[in-house]
Amino acid sequence: MKRPEKVSADQVTPYLLIGEEKGLNKLVERFYFYMDTLDEAKRCRDLHGQSLEGAKMKLKMFLSGWFGGPQLFMEKYGHPRMRMRHMPFKITTIERDEWLLCMRKAMDDLKLNEEFDGYLWESFKRFAEHMRNH
Repeated sequence: MKRPEKVSADQVTPYLLIGEEKGLNKLVERFYFYMDTLDEAKRCRDLHGQSLEGAKMKLKMFLSGWFGGPQLFMEKYGHPRMRMRHMPFKITTIERDEWLLCMRKAMDDLKLNEEFDGYLWESFKRFAEHMRNH
């Protein structure tokens, strides 16, 4: 992965590689655009309320810390405990795959460096599988 100028190798994080807050915001906005518009993501979309604004905010905050940036989610809500927080929702392989479809499309829109894209995609696949509870 190519690192940004004036940053040592040990300071390179996914947060920097995604483009910090601006890149993270774009990823999350595109992700929820696809979730809200793709018929193929309907079951995953139906797990959310009518408005996606709260989910967008929380995902941005979570990913910021997960990517090695500011720990916004922890500062506001405490430890993420994402699997526990998702337990009230029935998440099967269908919802997992719909979530991943939206994330794949959002990542494609960002046109990430190939090596970073592969790393991030594998991370998201593991994360999505971890959220599956049925």
